[in-house]
Amino acid sequence: MVKIRSIIFVLILMLAATPGILNAQDTALYFPPRPIDTSLLENPHSPHKATIYSLVLPGLGQAYNKKYWKIPVIYAGFTFLVYNIKVNNDEVKKFTQAYKYVINKETYPTDNKYVVRYPNPSDLQAGRAFYRRKVELNIIYSAAWYVLNVLDAAVDAHFFDYDISDNLSLHLEPAWLPAPDGNYASGAQGIKLCLKF
Repeated sequence: MVKIRSIIFVLILMLAATPGILNAQDTALYFPPRPIDTSLLENPHSPHKATIYSLVLPGLGQAYNKKYWKIPVIYAGFTFLVYNIKVNNDEVKKFTQAYKYVINKETYPTDNKYVVRYPNPSDLQAGRAFYRRKVELNIIYSAAWYVLNVLDAAVDAHFFDYDISDNLSLHLEPAWLPAPDGNYASGAQGIKLCLKF
């Protein structure tokens, strides 16, 4: 054991004492420089641009990423949310109008159906609060949808130039598993998951 350590120590000292076995000029003989691929440097796909485009106008980042099929999905989501905000806000206005009508004990006729349906002011307040909450939730959902649009454009731009090799595969193969003591004869059959890349 001592001999092996001393031999290793002597070898390390010999390597350290010799002046540069391979200096920088000699590396070119063994490792010629690779040509630089300038096609990526000329017009790289920028995740920053995709994010800014999507912040300015939802769907523009997806167009920059050439994922045109996502644009109608984004605008369908915004259309649905804006429609819900308008419908629920109209209900809030009707409940507010009916509440004012009942509280002021007005007697002239009104076309508001909630005056007849809910003569109790507390019911009208509860209805107004219910629809106001739906408006607020739809506004929050719209903001989340907008942020999701920006995140989608940014993440998709990061993977725009990502190349998956044709050799990439994932498959199952039969396997013979050794026993816990390392004995293959008393092992068991099994399945292994193989990833090739």
